Amino acid sequence: MTAALIVKHRVADFETWKKAFDGMDATRKANGWISAIVYRDAVDPNLVTIVNRVKDLDGAKRYGSGPEIRAAMERGGVIGAPEVSFVNEVEERKH
Repeated sequence: MTAALIVKHRVADFETWKKAFDGMDATRKANGWISAIVYRDAVDPNLVTIVNRVKDLDGAKRYGSGPEIRAAMERGGVIGAPEVSFVNEVEERKH
């Protein structure tokens, strides 16, 4: 089973944030990322939720506490502290 790092935060401008997010692909890969799904709130397009599927939570925690992510969040215009959850997958069902 895989794990996930789920992050929700407000950004000043989605397009600016997305460029900073995309610039972190190599760092995510180096920390065991499998995939990332980006969601925008249906009412507030500058409220972003990212579901990052990872090989293990240790890599996700390293990534989340590293200086690269803090710098990228600043470049991307993240407003305030993000909501962060580390979760382990129990099952996936496709319908």
